[in-house]
Parts: sequence; structure tokens; C-alpha cells
Amino acid sequence: MEDAIQIDNCGDFGLWAIEVAKQIVADQGFELAHAARDGSEDDVRVAGNALGQVITNAMMEVFDGSTEGVTGE
Repeated sequence: MEDAIQIDNCGDFGLWAIEVAKQIVADQGFELAHAARDGSEDDVRVAGNALGQVITNAMMEVFDGSTEGVTGE
């Protein structure tokens, strides 16, 4: 995620999630489909893990942004 956005409500979060999903599918979905069609089981595993990692990173990014300034008190 290159550009910082501000999520103030559920609608903003929904729009963010849609845009991130489109980006992830465009970037990683092809690699997984290609591996499934032409690759070995290891290729599919690697591509699937990469897709999962990108999703995890996106979720952690929004979680970290949602907790900025929140103290543990």
C-alpha cells in the first residue's frame, strides 16, 4: 500500500478493503493461477503462501493504523 488513506468509518474501511483486494488479486492472483496451471505442487504452495502473506500484511497495516495513538491503559 503506497498511498496513506484515512479510515474514519465502516464505509471507508469497505472501500479500502475492495481496493486492496483488487490490487492483491491483480498482483498475486495471476502468479497463483499460473502456478496451478503450469507449475509443480511446490510452485503452487509458494504462490499460495505469497498470496497469504500479502493479505496478512494488508490486514496488519490497517490494524496498526487503527491502533495508532491507543495506549495499553
